[in-house]
Amino acid sequence: MKQITGGATAAKGFQAACTAAGIKYENRTDMAMIYSQVPCRVAGTFTTNLVKAAPVLWDRDIVKNSDYAQAVVVNAGIANACTGQEGLDYCQKTADQAAKVLGIPASAVCVASTGVIGKQLPIDRIMAGVDALAPKLADGVEAGNAAAKAIMTTDTHEKEVAVTFEIGGKTVTIGGMCKGSGMIHPNMCTMLAFVTTDLAISKELLQEALSANVKDTFNMISVDGDTSTNDTLLLMANGLAENPEITEKGADYDAFCEALNFVNTTLAKMMAGDGEGATALFEVTVVNAETKEQAQVLAKSVICSSLTKAAIFGHDANWGRILCAMGYSGAAFDPDKVDLYFESKGGKIKLIENGVALDYSEEEATKILSEPEVTAIADLKLGDAQGTAWGCDLSYDYVKINADYRS
Repeated sequence: MKQITGGATAAKGFQAACTAAGIKYENRTDMAMIYSQVPCRVAGTFTTNLVKAAPVLWDRDIVKNSDYAQAVVVNAGIANACTGQEGLDYCQKTADQAAKVLGIPASAVCVASTGVIGKQLPIDRIMAGVDALAPKLADGVEAGNAAAKAIMTTDTHEKEVAVTFEIGGKTVTIGGMCKGSGMIHPNMCTMLAFVTTDLAISKELLQEALSANVKDTFNMISVDGDTSTNDTLLLMANGLAENPEITEKGADYDAFCEALNFVNTTLAKMMAGDGEGATALFEVTVVNAETKEQAQVLAKSVICSSLTKAAIFGHDANWGRILCAMGYSGAAFDPDKVDLYFESKGGKIKLIENGVALDYSEEEATKILSEPEVTAIADLKLGDAQGTAWGCDLSYDYVKINADYRS
């Protein structure tokens, strides 16, 4: 596997475009389109929030019932959530318009929205945006990067990644783009992610691979504990790599899963590290657990702890907050066996051993915690399983951003 420059347009046959439709933002692009020159097998996972935005309902139906998908239309600024039948009708109108200009069925058009909940889309601007997007479709790095920028809301930078790998003597590419900075929590988050590949694979295995992988990637991040109404992750495979189609599990399927895991992990960490107001990516790894589930529950509890996140922002080695968050996670463990470390490019330091504080240097700990990527490692000494979760620190700017988000 080799990482390459690019994102959603890295794989053969995929194009992208962006435009400024004036949906909410001024002087920036706010709509994007991804298009495959040939029909795609499509898989998806969506928010677990009971309140689901209209685009989630639309895409979920396409993933389940459509023979294929070929395009995705995305807008930033308005979420089209809690908008009733009118919001669903706007999904239909958007898909119909895309179908018209692209020459494909409306049932092959996915839609996605992100932004403020409760407002109706300015459908005339959306329709005009679709008309503007189609002629701009292009392959290559620049088109993909421009699309990744267009779907941002409070994100501070675009998020994309791509890799190549070999299957059946053919070079296969998988790449993707995502957005997400706030209202991010495990169980899919206001995250939108679009992953594309030229792999030939059955729809059933495509969905199985995605559903399994999301548990270890996007579902292991949290910024603020809020599970969004709009979370959508779509994976499209058009088969243009011309590898022997993967129809059963084996070495080829495993190679694909490895590449998918790299792409999804990279995108997920980008979102966690770009949390609203964040200054650091905060990774928590629990090792030597009895089970993977136990390790993941403990790791997620720590990254969701507001007190721990605030300590990371202040570069304060307040390990008691971490042990406390582990204690209320619901996962059983022996606190008298736990060793805890902090690690970053600034070094590694052991803070507690067998649940008791060591005589460590606060100055050295602060130096380690001052890096833009910080890891806490908890050793349970109970088994050989492990799990990792990703979050960010909690800064003053998080409140500032969210206090006036609608304006």
